[in-house]
Amino acid sequence: MAREHPPVEAPANSIDEVVAALDDVIGWARDNDARLGYFAALYQKVTLQVREGIARGDFDDGERMERFDVIFANRYLQALIDVRDSVAPSHVWRFAFDAADAYWPIVLQHLLLGMNAHINLDLGIAAAQTMRGEHLDDLRGDFNRINAVLAALVDSVQEELAEVWMTLRLFNRFLGDINDELINFKMERARDEAWGAATRLAATPEAGWPAAIAAQDDKVLAVARMVRNPGLLLGTATHIVRLGEVQDVGRVIDILNRAWNEPARSDRMPVR
Repeated sequence: MAREHPPVEAPANSIDEVVAALDDVIGWARDNDARLGYFAALYQKVTLQVREGIARGDFDDGERMERFDVIFANRYLQALIDVRDSVAPSHVWRFAFDAADAYWPIVLQHLLLGMNAHINLDLGIAAAQTMRGEHLDDLRGDFNRINAVLAALVDSVQEELAEVWMTLRLFNRFLGDINDELINFKMERARDEAWGAATRLAATPEAGWPAAIAAQDDKVLAVARMVRNPGLLLGTATHIVRLGEVQDVGRVIDILNRAWNEPARSDRMPVR
């Protein structure tokens, strides 16, 4: 019998456990035709590239980066656990998970909703937690590197999807890049927002963290609503794109997974 929720049993303790947990989520999503697997497939690529970067010595502090990556990933994994256990996750993750059950959002909207929750909310929290009791600015270089990984992979995935779905390529030509046009969601802006959130949180006494996180959650939820409902013109465009998309959820997940190996990658991760 198919499981009702992704099989995430507990938070991860290492980057290898993050990869294994994401494998489980992706496998479950394929078996259950669950669009939750779209973001998981993208996020696994991020985690694999970060793990490779740690092994190559790309980061200023590999041990700290693994700790950062695990704290960051556990924000997402814990949201899945909360839903399974009927515990309310953050508002923005609840919104993204609810959208995964809806027909009309296109694949890029699912990815952007997950990225909005994970970058604009989770990333800043993870940075502040990683550097608790230390100087947050010491993390800035590696923080930018992980954002560069996210940005490069999102660009490669959009190119892959546009190659597969002619409708999306045509709308990108006539309306501009839909990824950018959906409330102008740009990685540089998301990165700056996440770093600003980390800075505010690091300057807040820990007793005030729940209120500060809740305020950031509400702010990010407003962005999610614009991604999900981008207005009449883009809303109509995304509906037309949706009708031209591959309908097989498992195939879409496989396409997103394949994109990890196909784009050319430099030996070193870019820094933005």
